[in-house]
Amino acid sequence: MPSTDPCPGDIGLLTPLTAGTCVAAATGDAALLDAMVRAEVALVRAQSDVGLAPAGAADALLAAADDLDLGSIALRARASGNPVVPLAADLAARTGGGAHVHCGATSQDILDTALMLVAAEALDLTLTDLERTAAELARLAERYRNTPMAGRTLTQHAVPTTFGLKAAGWRSLVLAAHRRLTAVRATLPAQLGGAAGTLAAFQAQAEAAGAPRDPDVALRLLAAFASRTGLAEPLLPWHTLRTPVADLAGVLAFTAGALGKIAADVLTLSRTEIGELSEGDGGGSSAMPHKANPVRATLVAAAARQVPALAAVLFAAVAAEDERPAGAWHAEWQPLRESLRLVGAAARAAAELVAGLQVHPHRMADNLHHTGGLIVSEHLAVALAPIVGRTEARQALARAAGRAVEEALDLDEALDSEPSVAGLLPESRLRELTDPANYLGAAAVLVDRALKEHL
Repeated sequence: MPSTDPCPGDIGLLTPLTAGTCVAAATGDAALLDAMVRAEVALVRAQSDVGLAPAGAADALLAAADDLDLGSIALRARASGNPVVPLAADLAARTGGGAHVHCGATSQDILDTALMLVAAEALDLTLTDLERTAAELARLAERYRNTPMAGRTLTQHAVPTTFGLKAAGWRSLVLAAHRRLTAVRATLPAQLGGAAGTLAAFQAQAEAAGAPRDPDVALRLLAAFASRTGLAEPLLPWHTLRTPVADLAGVLAFTAGALGKIAADVLTLSRTEIGELSEGDGGGSSAMPHKANPVRATLVAAAARQVPALAAVLFAAVAAEDERPAGAWHAEWQPLRESLRLVGAAARAAAELVAGLQVHPHRMADNLHHTGGLIVSEHLAVALAPIVGRTEARQALARAAGRAVEEALDLDEALDSEPSVAGLLPESRLRELTDPANYLGAAAVLVDRALKEHL
């Protein structure tokens, strides 16, 4: 029976890519609440570090944060527009009035910091799975370094390539994503600015406690807070300076696209009529017993289509008004969380996909010969150009190719009826030129070059 809970939680019924994954847990509501508590505790510890709170205040706050009512906080957030307000109220009530709870901070300080903590955890998981993916792709590139297959452009056969080069290209994208995510991960900042980004309340606290006027106390607090959270210290409060979120948006969209490229190629090459790749354990169908669907590639491709749209929302929020905005900040929360979740789960699925990928060289060979030699027409044009001129060679091959398609001939047969080139090449040379394996260019050395790139 369906749940009678009036507010049941989502567990991933419509998101099979992310359901049950570590990154889903790391970005879930419970994880976010924990990150908000960590931010509140870190603030009190930082205040203790600079003399604005007693030494035991942070431990008391941490003890009071046990077994918070997540559902109640979520529902009460409607009244304030964010979940920090009811959280701070609960923590204050549990600490006898909360003299040192949320003191001097604004809601955005805590929630932005919490979201950066969540992002850090999600990116760590994602980076690990990208490393797994890159390692498996290196194995595939090396194993199939010299395995010829049809190169395709604008959906059509172009010239031969190798599967090793394709896998090396996939790996290059994964490494590029890893580098960019690593760079952003290292710069995720804490947020602390107070009501309007001036840190004024913290200086006022020091003066109210009888300390000499010290314009640097707020800066020392900012440094201590960043250190306590494990995040980077920002140059300025970034309430409406949304570079960190925009950087995350860009790198997450790129990573989704990089993994989506792999998925798109696998989906194409695993079509029944192509059959060059298949997933190691394809998914079944509710209607057709014979189906073995490329499910992982499908789900990664779906993520690659969603994340750029989510990134667009995050980029739009950069144009935020005033010192703290109404709406622009609020619009970021769910798209950022969903982007982290989708990319993290896509990285996990991609690692599993390439680890179990089945490569079928015999089908690649069959497809290379599907057009009867047309795939090497460029090779023939280059060989004939010194004999009859480049223009005539290209025109003769274009005519021969058209005849080959219309009359179901092999290209070498069609060339026999082209007076300007017929008989100019010995049969052995013609066989050599029309063998796709002899027109792979620098594919092998490009693979070797790509495999020298490391994390």
